[in-house]
Amino acid sequence: MGEETGGGLSRRERQIMDVVYRLGEATVADVRGAIPDPPSYSTVRALMRVLTEKGQLSHTTDGPRYVYRPTTSAEEASASALQRVLSTFFEGSPSRAMAALMDLSAEELTSDDLDELETLVRRARREGR
Repeated sequence: MGEETGGGLSRRERQIMDVVYRLGEATVADVRGAIPDPPSYSTVRALMRVLTEKGQLSHTTDGPRYVYRPTTSAEEASASALQRVLSTFFEGSPSRAMAALMDLSAEELTSDDLDELETLVRRARREGR
């Protein structure tokens, strides 16, 4: 049902999770209305069932509808995904990842962005990280 990627979620499953995180909770109809070029209702329902089986979503019933919620916070999911990216592409090195990000967005970094990064580095050094 789509190309698998790191973390075991297909592109469509990631789209669905993005919608559920953004809305906090969602029905199949909510998800279909929020993703571009959505697959059929039954396909989205099947994908949401798979996400439930994978432990990404839980659901409650509201009359005839299932209302889905993420099982982890967006922050926990982001941290887990970022850790996978670090280990897969940057040998677990945050500095290599930051260097790559800065190379990609060098022309877009504002003085304020650089000041914020400097502040984060200073704070990390103070905290012994």
